[in-house]
Amino acid sequence: MTNSGATHAKQFPDWVFNGATQFQARLRTTLQPLARFAWKFELDGFGRLPKHGAAILAPNHISFLDSAFLMLLAPRNISFIGKSEYMDSWKTRWFFPKVGMIPVDRAGGEKSHAALDAAERVLQRGELFGIFPEGTRSRDGMLYKGHTGAARLAVKLGCPLFPVGIVGTRDIQPPDAALPRLGGTVRISIGRPIEAARYAARGNDPMMLREITDELMFEIRELTGQEYRNTYATKKRTETIVAETAEIPRFSDERIASAESSHA
Repeated sequence: MTNSGATHAKQFPDWVFNGATQFQARLRTTLQPLARFAWKFELDGFGRLPKHGAAILAPNHISFLDSAFLMLLAPRNISFIGKSEYMDSWKTRWFFPKVGMIPVDRAGGEKSHAALDAAERVLQRGELFGIFPEGTRSRDGMLYKGHTGAARLAVKLGCPLFPVGIVGTRDIQPPDAALPRLGGTVRISIGRPIEAARYAARGNDPMMLREITDELMFEIRELTGQEYRNTYATKKRTETIVAETAEIPRFSDERIASAESSHA
């Protein structure tokens, strides 16, 4: 355990920062057929994920089910950042970390370092790691401004960053619903990877991290069709938030043109 992880020793035991284990793989084998019976899934782009090696998946976040479905349907184990409040209940304190949730204190700063250190270890082991760039669920279904944590990890570790678009989970389990509804269709699309390693020479330049994150959010919006709000999501009901609707810079078209010319 790293020193920064040890700062959480009074709150959580070390094992909760280990990431996904074989327990997740066994659970996926058992529950995936049941999930496919209860709901219809439309999957696109899953063949883009590497069969081996580290990669970061960055989905939009509209329902509690987002990470659950992605873990059940991904071809490999995936560890996910999750709010530390899940550790407060005996019902989830053991189960969630065993299926790959790494608890993060959403107050940020030093309090979030243990989770970020754990994420680095997951990626250094060559595994998949998932993080919601919005930081919390969108309560109104819109897409909110992304935090730069995913970009920072991708640049530091030189691994691809995959935008993921999830549509339909909010209808099955809205933010305030205790249980999901049976029936309905969920579409999960994995976009082209952002090769953040090409930015490595710029270090932790905040402007560079914002460029990558804006590119990521543009790609997610293209996959989901959500309306974008140029403000950070909060835990409050988004109906009470005065937010500015804005366009995300179109980095994608330039990146595609560059990639095509380099492979011509």
